[in-house]
Amino acid sequence: MCPDGPLPLETAARRFLASLSGPSRILVAISGGSDSTGLLLALAEALKAMPNSQLSLCAATVDHALRPESADEARQVAALCNSLDIPHLTKVWENHKPKTGIMAAAREARYALLADAADGLNADIVVTAHTADDQRETLAMRMRRSERPSTGIADLVLFDRRMWVARPLLGCGREMIRDFLRERQVSWVDDPSNDDPKYERVRTRQRLAEEADAALVANEASDLRASSGLLAARWLDQYFVLHSPMIGQLVPSGLAADRSILGYAIARLAAVFGGQPFALGRKHMDDVLALIEKGALGRMTAGRVVFDLRRDGLFLVREDRGILPLTLAPGASGVWDGRLAVENAARAKICIVAGVAEAPAGQLPRGVVRRAWSVSPRIVDAEGKGVPGEVAGKVRVTPYFSPFDRFLTRFDFMFAQSLAAAFGTRPYPKPPLGLIDGKSI
Repeated sequence: MCPDGPLPLETAARRFLASLSGPSRILVAISGGSDSTGLLLALAEALKAMPNSQLSLCAATVDHALRPESADEARQVAALCNSLDIPHLTKVWENHKPKTGIMAAAREARYALLADAADGLNADIVVTAHTADDQRETLAMRMRRSERPSTGIADLVLFDRRMWVARPLLGCGREMIRDFLRERQVSWVDDPSNDDPKYERVRTRQRLAEEADAALVANEASDLRASSGLLAARWLDQYFVLHSPMIGQLVPSGLAADRSILGYAIARLAAVFGGQPFALGRKHMDDVLALIEKGALGRMTAGRVVFDLRRDGLFLVREDRGILPLTLAPGASGVWDGRLAVENAARAKICIVAGVAEAPAGQLPRGVVRRAWSVSPRIVDAEGKGVPGEVAGKVRVTPYFSPFDRFLTRFDFMFAQSLAAAFGTRPYPKPPLGLIDGKSI
């Protein structure tokens, strides 16, 4: 939401199209609800006013197959897209539906299917219709869990290292979008789950009364986090040393940096070395910073990471507990312990387990090296025995960054890029946007 009030839908659509840095094919994620239908129409109208544009639209609907009516709703959306001469695909979530955590599982499936649709339609960016109302609800839910300022819903996210997802309507109110549709006599679908109080978001929506706009807080927090990410990326380039994918070191001079920079960087490094999808929480991060500020040599464990403060700096290594094996059939791939991506190109089934027989001697502290080798991957066969060299040679193991490789917000983009460089992995693809609300990425 903007400081001067809600942003008109038509303005939001024009601003988004103007922010694209070059020729783009935009995939609109449309469910048939008012928000996504309004987004599709607003973009289509804006493009009509740009006759020589190198931009084009396509659309995709994800049928989660959770309600009997969903297939018919997807067909209605397909008919609307056909009437607008916009290519459309329907993707159905056909996998097993969990009994718990259905919303999180549906979100994962939705983005994976949208990325597949984008590939099929040759799109280079996806847009979703999250609104100012969604932002307000998200902020309210996060404020109930934490006192820390929240960035809320990010306006730009990289999914699975392959597809950028933009949310151009975060400044637009839902009722304004519906007025836009009513003026054009376009109907929409109301999903009954949007009124089901068993979902936290619905309960939050029903509980929220008229109050001061929280989106300004989100905007301020977003600017602060993006700025912190850039400073932390520069800090990482200068003070972080990677000795192996298992051992990270922060040199002593880097530990004297500003507390906010240290907190941002170490919280995310902890998530990487611990194989966790979220940065280290405030309490644990405060404990780590207290260890550094005290200056006395010592160790502590937080977020599945051992922080070992020595004269040579702070070492980060995964703790040697709770590491589950990963079994892969021939041709399969997966993520082991949230830290390593593994591809099995061998003809035999393999299993990735933790630990090697003996740690090699070296210049690093012996205890750090022993700990790192105890959490390093080892390839064994289905019976737990070591595999021949020709099998091991066909197993590709690469670093995986749990806090970034599935969902990477633009706030953390620069830090993630520096991290990828430090680990020697491929860089993250840059978004096809030049400016976002006047700010470059």
